Amino acid sequence: MPRPAGRTVLLRDAIKERIVERILDGTYGPGERIVESAVAAEFGVSQAPVREALRDLEAMRFVESQPHRGARVREVTGEELVQIYPVRAALEEVAGRAAAPRITEAELVLLGDELAGMRRAARAGDLHALMVHDTRFHEIIVEASGNQVLLDVWRSLRVEARSLVSALKSHSDLHAIAELHRPVLQAVEFRDPELLGKEMRAHIEFFGASVIGHLGGAGT
Repeated sequence: MPRPAGRTVLLRDAIKERIVERILDGTYGPGERIVESAVAAEFGVSQAPVREALRDLEAMRFVESQPHRGARVREVTGEELVQIYPVRAALEEVAGRAAAPRITEAELVLLGDELAGMRRAARAGDLHALMVHDTRFHEIIVEASGNQVLLDVWRSLRVEARSLVSALKSHSDLHAIAELHRPVLQAVEFRDPELLGKEMRAHIEFFGASVIGHLGGAGT
């Protein structure tokens, strides 16, 4: 009896992560419907674990469901972006302070790889690729904090984090976005909790202020 239950949980988690990946990489766009039967057929499972995965994702604010209309990728409003950035800035400051003394050489290498990926994406004019590397860069630091609750909350904000950068796409210098991660990486290398916390907060506050300025200029 426990076996099928355990298998269902594993299936649900695998499906949930796959859907999250597709939302973050743009395969499923804002407002797009996620068809339970299609996902179930892809995984070769019944619709039950797909339904459970979508319920989890609704609780995490990745999707929203309406009666008789199924689940759709949640669209992030301008008002939500204005509200989310100070929350994410505070989370990242806490993560930076906790991660600084714990960061490993292997994680430093990974951070350097992600910054290099952002630079390549900037040269190619590829905002999507830059966002993928940007998100992973921050995730590595949050993971290094060793605080699972912090990591879970941070991950629940990934859709907003993606939208934060997307909101700037029409008038942003991609090279500048990539290079803004350099002082964060340098602070990690110093392993200074105060400095890294400060750099992480300043980094997110800069983007938040830019988004607010953009939304204000757009009259929204």
